[in-house]
Amino acid sequence: MNQNSHGSLQRILPGWLGYLVIAAFGATFLILSGCGSRAVVQPPHPPTPAVQSALVEMGYTIQAGAFARVENAANLAENLRRRGIDATYFRTEDGLYKVRFGNYPSRETARSRAESLRKAGMIEAFYIVSPDQYAAARTQTHGTSYVRAEIVKTARSFLGVPYLWGGDSPETGFDCSGLTSTSYRLNGLDLPRMSQDQFRAGNPVERTELLPGDLVFFGNSNDKITHVGIYVGGDRFIHAPGQGKTIREDALSDGYFAKRFQGGRSYFIRGA
Repeated sequence: MNQNSHGSLQRILPGWLGYLVIAAFGATFLILSGCGSRAVVQPPHPPTPAVQSALVEMGYTIQAGAFARVENAANLAENLRRRGIDATYFRTEDGLYKVRFGNYPSRETARSRAESLRKAGMIEAFYIVSPDQYAAARTQTHGTSYVRAEIVKTARSFLGVPYLWGGDSPETGFDCSGLTSTSYRLNGLDLPRMSQDQFRAGNPVERTELLPGDLVFFGNSNDKITHVGIYVGGDRFIHAPGQGKTIREDALSDGYFAKRFQGGRSYFIRGA
């Protein structure tokens, strides 16, 4: 029962009688809805977050570089990570590769950090990305399906790209969870970096209930998560398959993946 319901009953039933009815209704609600041995009165639910997601929204980030070769962007991202800065790279619509890093509470904090890195010779020109520039910030007007579609769009932009995580050549290999984390963060949602953490952070989804933008996880018989991809619809997903290969799209029904499928995870409120 919310505060508005309390007020309505108090207006209808005067004085102590109204309070008795409210108390009786509350006790009945707890008996019907509780599944534990102790009934605890819960405070009113907070307002539903604008993004309709279980993930924290990104703050201010720094964008730097504009490289024709993916290896150069990967090197800059790796150098930043060696300094303890969470960095990733991505391909823009004009075909150039840029690096985005950090997650700061204010524009001033982000700018101060960027200036110190520029003085240290780590970066040159930079751009501060504000939270309202992400797809997640437009959920109220466009809906959750819009954010899902943007995540898939971002993942598709990596198709054919050698995803170099911590390496300087296409042979160094991919990082599957780096791809999923990047696709979410570039749209304003702070998805954990490691696949096991991504698996734990999401809400379980049956394979038949998967929606575009959900993540699909794979592993071995002891339930250890060894691989992750982004579901794009039609029983297909995008992932970074392994060393020496480029990011590609595959089918969940493929024998190799079907045998190792460990489940889907969603980071959005269903139906929002």
